[in-house]
Amino acid sequence: MIKYIIRSLFVTVAVSTAAFAANDPAKTGPVKPESASVSTPSLKHVPQLHETAEQNASRMQWFRDAKFGMFIHWGPCSLGQKEIGWGREGNRPWDINLHGPRLEDPVYDNYYKRFNPDKFDPDAWVRLAKESGMKYMVLITKHHDGFSMYDTKLSNYSIMNAPYGRDIVKQFVEACHRQGMKAGLYYSTRDWYHPDYLVGDNRKYDEWYRGQISELLTNYGNVDVMWFDHVGGRDWGKWRFDELFSMMYRLQPKMIVNNRAAKFCGPATPEDRGPSSPEIAKMTEGDYYTPEGHIGAMDIQKQWESCIHVGQGWSYRGEEGFKSPEECIRMLVSCTTGGGNLLLNFGPRPDGTLTDAETAVAKAMGAWLSKYGEAIYETRGGPYQNGAWGGSCHKGDKLFLHVYQWPAAGKIAFDPLPSKVLAARTLDGTPVTFQQDANELSVTIAEPQKVSPVTVIELTMDKPIATGLVCGRARIISDNMAEYGRDLGASATYTTSSTSEHDSAENRPLLLKGERPKTGFAFHTAAEENPWATIDLGEAKQINAVVIENRPGDARSEGLMLSISTDGTTWETLWKASKWEEKWLVLPTRFHAGITVPGRTARYIRLETKGNPPRPFLLQRVTILGQ
Repeated sequence: MIKYIIRSLFVTVAVSTAAFAANDPAKTGPVKPESASVSTPSLKHVPQLHETAEQNASRMQWFRDAKFGMFIHWGPCSLGQKEIGWGREGNRPWDINLHGPRLEDPVYDNYYKRFNPDKFDPDAWVRLAKESGMKYMVLITKHHDGFSMYDTKLSNYSIMNAPYGRDIVKQFVEACHRQGMKAGLYYSTRDWYHPDYLVGDNRKYDEWYRGQISELLTNYGNVDVMWFDHVGGRDWGKWRFDELFSMMYRLQPKMIVNNRAAKFCGPATPEDRGPSSPEIAKMTEGDYYTPEGHIGAMDIQKQWESCIHVGQGWSYRGEEGFKSPEECIRMLVSCTTGGGNLLLNFGPRPDGTLTDAETAVAKAMGAWLSKYGEAIYETRGGPYQNGAWGGSCHKGDKLFLHVYQWPAAGKIAFDPLPSKVLAARTLDGTPVTFQQDANELSVTIAEPQKVSPVTVIELTMDKPIATGLVCGRARIISDNMAEYGRDLGASATYTTSSTSEHDSAENRPLLLKGERPKTGFAFHTAAEENPWATIDLGEAKQINAVVIENRPGDARSEGLMLSISTDGTTWETLWKASKWEEKWLVLPTRFHAGITVPGRTARYIRLETKGNPPRPFLLQRVTILGQ
């Protein structure tokens, strides 16, 4: 293993920052170097602890408006088409799996000796990102494998000792600055290569990595985003996050930080120490959270960003296996309407060029955004709950509906809006039929107006939609119920809170056994304040959908609630009817901003109403679909 240059941090940082200042006099927005080790750090200047709501809105506005960024995972691992960090097969002591004595990976650890990306052109990267409609870029500076892609003075295991021998990060940040692109730097605090990582009290490594962060935030001018990735160790006592954040925000006062500076800290066991103070815990939550590999759940209260790769993995894995442009466009829309951003990852080839497939995806997304960007940039998610149908977002007096799936009739009804719709059109200017009253809003389009991968409809309102408002969801019953799975009723049984003379002995057995009564009732109780029916599937199963049908015109199930349980004792309420309808489609799922993650596992389903005065509870038909 290449020997690390590890000295007293105070001396090292002083020397390294001075050297960088001498070698880089032309860096934009010069920042005064600061030691990464402070005996009693002040946190008064750390924004996560002290800024007002208005100050936070100002600092975060560009990020909230941007919606779309480029993530770049790249390093010597690309030579072997190995996953970055995770492709290293040496043990990972004191951290995660592959425990045991620290071992080298003689193949992976020596890729750097052949790493010479002679076609690396950071300006071309930035041009492509701008053409694709991206507003910021985040580059890997050091991943879990410990290799530094910049001219660090704290380690010989860096790009400066590879055949290429030039600072990748410096070139990247300067290209971003030249072209007006927001620049972010990824740094993995976790390090499976460094000999001091999580050894003993971890003090040596903790000081060392903060020295590297000081280098990154001192020597390249303005850095817009610091993107951390996992510390490991399960013990907050092994890390001085107060020193880290104090140092970072003296160097870069306006910088945005993600939520992973302390990610994977414990306590996992009673002896592990948690945060030393509530302030430390709050500070390390950063400015936004980062769902990885999937679209985050709809959240319009907190800022988030999903990071998802275009190819088979994060780093270069060959020339096949890439997502389609249509899939990536939907991911962007889903993040936008769900209240977050998409950081779409690209893995350059060993020579520094991007794959043809990644380039095609980027350009296709740029072409789509050149037409529909008005419905993406500077918008805020909501007011409708996202689902498989699509999602909504708004800006000023415009409300945008992004529709993936249309019923055959071309009409979607929504829960009512608190403001009036004045006009509706597609973004190419074609008028759209709409109807609005106190009970619902509906839009209808003709078949030629449906566009793949998403139809965008602009509604002009009489007043702006309030930020943070959720006023309901789309009321869609799918034309193809088989997409939710098989009928789970054949082996199910049920009980009701009471019986009624109208509860037909002939019809009751039909409810969950594959037959459907055309008249009468599936459930009918006596008059009660809280009548209910509980369905027992016999064992825990994945429930993807519940279709609940009322007898036409009979509204005695108004206020219906659906809950699930695995043990029949502890219940979780998943859905409440906002108004009576003849048919409800309930998706007991977790919504991930436009993509419905299928299914919730449960054995029992309870349907109930509550009312005063007492009244009977009745349903004509209930269908449970899943696996």
